[in-house]
Amino acid sequence: MKTLYIDCSMGAAGDMLTAALLELLPDREAFVARLNRLPIPGVVFTPEERFTCGIRGTHMHVSILGEEEGPEHDHDHDHEHGHSHDHGHDHDHEHGHSHDHGHPHHHTHRSPSELSALIDSLALPEDVSRDVKAVYALIAGAESRVHGVPVSEIHFHEVGALDAVADITAVCLLLKELAPEQIVVSPVHVGSGTVRCAHGILPVPAPATACLLEGIPVYGGSVRGELCTPTGAALLRHFATRFGSMPLMRTRAIGCGIGTKEFEQANCLRVFWGETDSDPTEEMLELSCNVDDMTAEEIAYAGERLFEGGAHEVYTVAIGMKKSRPGTLLRTICKPADREKILRILFAHTTTIGVRENVTRRYVLDRSVETVSTDLGPIRRKISRGYGVTRVKTEYEALARIAREKNLSLREAREWAAAAA
Repeated sequence: MKTLYIDCSMGAAGDMLTAALLELLPDREAFVARLNRLPIPGVVFTPEERFTCGIRGTHMHVSILGEEEGPEHDHDHDHEHGHSHDHGHDHDHEHGHSHDHGHPHHHTHRSPSELSALIDSLALPEDVSRDVKAVYALIAGAESRVHGVPVSEIHFHEVGALDAVADITAVCLLLKELAPEQIVVSPVHVGSGTVRCAHGILPVPAPATACLLEGIPVYGGSVRGELCTPTGAALLRHFATRFGSMPLMRTRAIGCGIGTKEFEQANCLRVFWGETDSDPTEEMLELSCNVDDMTAEEIAYAGERLFEGGAHEVYTVAIGMKKSRPGTLLRTICKPADREKILRILFAHTTTIGVRENVTRRYVLDRSVETVSTDLGPIRRKISRGYGVTRVKTEYEALARIAREKNLSLREAREWAAAAA
């Protein structure tokens, strides 16, 4: 399986993702020329070799109307900590606001509908255009939530909007070119401290970024500054297959995107391109509790609610409890991101007063679903591959329908479906 692993130990920004992914291509000049042919008003991409803490990488300059986004723009988030702190990244400066906020700006603005029309004008491949719009919709939705106004009333600074469209489009095109089968992203370092924007001094992560990172593993640290931008967060949220540690993979290439400022820690975003046989490092949680005062119906209902809440597995085991009372072990398997939701359901719908947690890993086959046309209409089949095996299983409902319509046993229906496919 072609796998892309993104190391966000110094956060993520659109220009850094672009630079890192660009390093994975065999013909970088041709791709940059392709980017510069995009009719994004006044935008020019210029890659430059740069070093951070002795590590070589690429910095991607994105100039808009002849100037690169930087401290000269009033929406550039200059840091305020009582003393000077350089910014760690070229910003994606796309923070939105509504018309009536009362702050004067020397830039014009673009609405979400105008940005959608701009994206349409780029004549991108249909799937790439869809991705670009989806990423920008995430940003607009976050800004809408932060400012408490409808998405239609959110307007983005002209220069910042073009900068973000350029970064998002570049990343979407690069991922189209690479075509990874899975994208694994490390926990995201968001930085610490505060950040100055057009609306005042805000905590890190900035509110829109925090919204976009909900449900994603993040952490702060000693680095003072905003390491993850809204554009970086939206791109990760849209494209990540999952978040976690680096999978067991055979690395074929490594890309390094470097930011503009220097820290004690190397200011770079790295991407690892390689192959995995499957996903042997998928981290899961086992949440278990013992009960001896619930009916079978109550336990079954709790199981239904746990599945609705995102549990991958729910099962029971008969156990003996104190005072020789028969009881039930109720165990739920879920993703770490669903821990709080599953815990709430367990406490709400069981009589337990404590839940045990074990971190575990599961090994899974790659799974897909296909629909096959037959004389009795379409039937869906689940296909699992990996570890040298391939399994094909027709969905039960399709088999039951065939059995009823042809007056067959379920076994005979399964044989008929296999022959028809």
